[in-house]
Amino acid sequence: MSYLTDPLNSCQNKEGFTCGKDLLDNYFKYQAGQDVRRNLSACFVLTDKRTKKVAGYYTLSGSNISQTSIPESFSKRLPESYSAIPVILLGRLAVDISFQSAGLGKILLVDALKRSLDVSAAVGAFAVVADPLDDSAKEFYSRFGFIWLPDSGKMFLPMKTIKELFKR
Repeated sequence: MSYLTDPLNSCQNKEGFTCGKDLLDNYFKYQAGQDVRRNLSACFVLTDKRTKKVAGYYTLSGSNISQTSIPESFSKRLPESYSAIPVILLGRLAVDISFQSAGLGKILLVDALKRSLDVSAAVGAFAVVADPLDDSAKEFYSRFGFIWLPDSGKMFLPMKTIKELFKR
């Protein structure tokens, strides 16, 4: 198991981070540490080794989605007794402005999917669910195969697909 990110810690300089989206910036600067301490989410940070500047981050947490919100092509294979399907929520993913357009969003996403796959081996999770903030985020996740969940505004990538990605 090799990752490019480290868990959020007090040595990382959160104040200098800005991705251009206030919601994501403020979450990272003021809320992420509290959520980690309360075990509400895990936050992983990519730091530029040369400058020690935070290049990006993402959060993961346990969640569930209604079986009725999953497209029938996937839900027909699931037991009807599960009204809520366990998933891993990729709640936030952001890249600092000074590192954007360098492919770090993709790197963070791959890191998050690998962590999620590893966790799903110990704790059941049907998929990774992303909660895109806007149309550009929807487009980003779509490029990586995430499937739209129209009733929830979220997108998902089945764990089976993620396993296949890492077999290559």
